[in-house]
Amino acid sequence: MKFCKPKPKSILSLDVGTKRIGLAYCDPLCITSNILPAVKRSENNQELKIIRNYIDELNLSGFIVGLPLDEQGQMTPQAIDCKNYGQLLSNELKLPFSYVNEHSSTWESSNRFGIKIDKSGLIDSLSAKIILEQWIEEGPELK
Repeated sequence: MKFCKPKPKSILSLDVGTKRIGLAYCDPLCITSNILPAVKRSENNQELKIIRNYIDELNLSGFIVGLPLDEQGQMTPQAIDCKNYGQLLSNELKLPFSYVNEHSSTWESSNRFGIKIDKSGLIDSLSAKIILEQWIEEGPELK
């Protein structure tokens, strides 16, 4: 599979979980990436207001959503939930977006940053940062 670096732009990265959504963003040149506090996921999607505020405040031009595919690259039940959430965000935000295979990003962030037990959402946002770094290197371009 051929990877192609996307054009630099400031975007938001989301690591969507059942309880929390980890958030990270990059500058317009994709040089630095930073984490934001994870947001609690609610049944009535109240977190969309917080996500919208970050996008407006940071002048972000799109977003990516991690898809936790299995080892063979197939959809998992959590990946289906993430895909549906990405579609919901797309409908609400009216911004270009893409999905990124985030297989094992939580495991990687746990090992890379030395976090074993976390109820604050820090590991979720660090996972979003890893997803963002992967997107910066491999794409795909936002649509």
